[in-house]
Amino acid sequence: MSRYRKIEVKTWSDTKFRKLSGIPTSGQGLWFFLLTGPHTGPIPGLFRAGRAGMSEELSWDLEGFDKAFAEVSAQGMAKADFNARLVWLPKAINHNKPESPNVVRSWRAEFNLLPECALKVEALESMRAFISKLGEGYIKAFDETFGKACGKHSAKTIPNQEQEQEQEQEQEQEQERGTKRPAAAILAALGVDPTVAADWLLLRKTRKASVTKTALEGMQREADKAGITLTAAMRICCEKGWTSFDSSWNWKSESGTGGTKADQVAKQNAKVAADFLGDGAKVVDGVVNA
Repeated sequence: MSRYRKIEVKTWSDTKFRKLSGIPTSGQGLWFFLLTGPHTGPIPGLFRAGRAGMSEELSWDLEGFDKAFAEVSAQGMAKADFNARLVWLPKAINHNKPESPNVVRSWRAEFNLLPECALKVEALESMRAFISKLGEGYIKAFDETFGKACGKHSAKTIPNQEQEQEQEQEQEQEQERGTKRPAAAILAALGVDPTVAADWLLLRKTRKASVTKTALEGMQREADKAGITLTAAMRICCEKGWTSFDSSWNWKSESGTGGTKADQVAKQNAKVAADFLGDGAKVVDGVVNA
């Protein structure tokens, strides 16, 4: 059996429902109204509402409303800043978890319309603590929407929160654009031969291996271990079809340290011929005589 039941917000304005006898002044009656009333919005448990407006909706006098709210507040079930007309039900999000990270992102527009006050900051910090338990995707969406360090915002800074976040993101992007250099330029700065660098970058691209700082540092480290230059290590990679270099591999055979490819082929042919002649064969005018 499901633990929850759906109650439409429009129930409170339904003609037949309004003809029923009203809810008597009580903490329980107020609690159900706070959870399901027309003041509720997309952010679980955080909404704009005033004492007079809610008491009128319930057909209660202000004294009765204040007494009922005091009961609910004493149990830690609700907090309010009635000067700002903001009400928060701290545990509401526990029972109304966002169904996806996109739902979290959708809260932004509604949140910006809520009155600015210390209670709003407190609610935001509490929501982030809860969202962080739902997974990486959720907390990423929350931080992108409201900012990572939401706790440092005061009631005075929240009105410009959206603008500040956009400015911070733009600054980060500018910094990234300013520090990001083409791989070819980085290799040139490291003294790598331009032709070898171009061949190695093409090899990495063909093999879908990104050129990262870690990859370059690893290449340099292994080249140092082998006692060769970074250019030589990359040339060996290009000749052997390796995307990376390891000093422990059999890199000396048929590598770039042995001359050109034609030289290597000639050397190999000479070795085969020498081995053949060693078995007693003779070569006369290009013809082998055993």
